[in-house]
Amino acid sequence: MRELRQDAFIAVAMSGGVDSSTVAAMLKRDGFRLAGMTMQLWNQRRLPALAPESPTGRCCSLDDVYDARTVAGLFRIPYYVVNFEQAFEESVVKPFIDEYLAGRTPIPCTLCNNHVKFDRFLEMAEGVGADYIATGHYAQVDFNNASGRWELRRGADESKDQTYFLWGLQQQQLARTLFPLGEMRKPDVRRLAEELGVPTASKHDSQEICFVPNGDYAEFIEAYFAEQGKEFVAPHGEVVDESGRALAAHAGVHHFTVGQRKGLGFAAGEPLYVIETNAATQRVVVGREAQLQRGSLRAARVNWVSIAPIADERPAQVKIRNRHAAAAATLKPTGDPSIVEVVFEEPQRAITPGQAAVFYDGELVLGGGWIE
Repeated sequence: MRELRQDAFIAVAMSGGVDSSTVAAMLKRDGFRLAGMTMQLWNQRRLPALAPESPTGRCCSLDDVYDARTVAGLFRIPYYVVNFEQAFEESVVKPFIDEYLAGRTPIPCTLCNNHVKFDRFLEMAEGVGADYIATGHYAQVDFNNASGRWELRRGADESKDQTYFLWGLQQQQLARTLFPLGEMRKPDVRRLAEELGVPTASKHDSQEICFVPNGDYAEFIEAYFAEQGKEFVAPHGEVVDESGRALAAHAGVHHFTVGQRKGLGFAAGEPLYVIETNAATQRVVVGREAQLQRGSLRAARVNWVSIAPIADERPAQVKIRNRHAAAAATLKPTGDPSIVEVVFEEPQRAITPGQAAVFYDGELVLGGGWIE
């Protein structure tokens, strides 16, 4: 972590998990002035019909707020819950719904990072006089004196690296953000948590999207419409093969994503996968696995994180999903710095509109954009 003045005042984003709790304990141990802040993003009492019998695995639950408050009290850190529910709904939930209805597959965690956690939260922290914010993300930030830019790098723990969700960060945000766990591995974080007496040391990590309690995105969309007093008219369409032959009827493209195999609505004599969705025609095209392979993509709304926009072709490694192994590719400028063509050395499986393409040079995050 970068060198800080000993009198630096740091606002810690405390989610109630082991990672952010350990960050707070570390910084307190090191003598910094702190304020702990938990972001209230979604009212977990909404849409009760969707609540699972065993509500585990979600972030931002009421139990998480309790745990964050407990940790702050234990380490004598001033603690606040800040309500960002309206901003979260406008910037994350509604775009999530719009993207699914448009036949794309969104990433709400990236939207949350871009528009709430490193935007509204940083403004809130500045409002109370904080010099920096600190989070439990597994990533690293360094300043490059030669380029004069802050650089975002992968976390040392490859299995926990979260830079795929952080490519939207701007230079002014990186300058004020600390990732104290960036050089650590998860087992070491849990051991340190135990040494420091953090009560969440053995708490399981959250995995699910906080506002989709049962993991069923289509059911969430329909329940959200009902809650808003709006009638959801299922846009019925057809599942077809590449020749256009109808195979089954469906109740909207928001039930499908590229690469999906199960839940197609019909039985086939061989494995078939969704290879394309079209919201305008409400057609879902299926085919064999080989037809999922694509050699290129177009990324829009690109944010160049660690470098200036490219003027010439540049080699890179590109991730098209969080768990995707970054693949060798060439980044090709288009004349518009917010749009980049990505050409892979080898075809990639299930390139999905709405997901992110994140560009790397080894550990360095060059930038990223949304797959069209």
